[in-house]
Amino acid sequence: MSDINEMNVGPRWYVAHTYSGYENKVKTNLEKIVENRGLGNLIYDVKIPVETVIEKSGDTEKEKESKVFPGYILIKMTMTEESWHAVRNIRGVTGFVGPGSRPSPLSQEEVDALCIEEVRVKSAFSVGDNVKIVKGLFEGYSGTISAISDDLNTITVMVKKGRRDMPVELEAGMLEIEA
Repeated sequence: MSDINEMNVGPRWYVAHTYSGYENKVKTNLEKIVENRGLGNLIYDVKIPVETVIEKSGDTEKEKESKVFPGYILIKMTMTEESWHAVRNIRGVTGFVGPGSRPSPLSQEEVDALCIEEVRVKSAFSVGDNVKIVKGLFEGYSGTISAISDDLNTITVMVKKGRRDMPVELEAGMLEIEA
């Protein structure tokens, strides 16, 4: 890899491919290697692109992180023989993304697009779920969810009343999924 040193154009972002599920381990090992070998002047930052998903279930919310691109990590580094070997020889790294064995740096626009921490809200309920109403005027009734509002707070349930299904709008905290 004698042409690696020719690629040295200062700190750039590169994408390394890892075994799926090894992203955190590779990041931790690379950070230890940088610290132990004094490579802080060549390898500056390691990121795993993640998004935060908020799952709502009634009144409770749970935050959960999920990887945007499983099997890939972003590394800001100055490409030299030493930095290339440090990353390439970590257990779990299969190589860099680029044509052949030549790593290709990302543009700043690509990095910005990849590293954005996006927050999505996800409801514990889905259209078609059978639910039991546990609070309010219709407590004890059961029905099927027919619609969920964009803010996930209001849910329309089709409640069986006699021979007809009646749409009832309820707050998410008033429902439980039927077992």
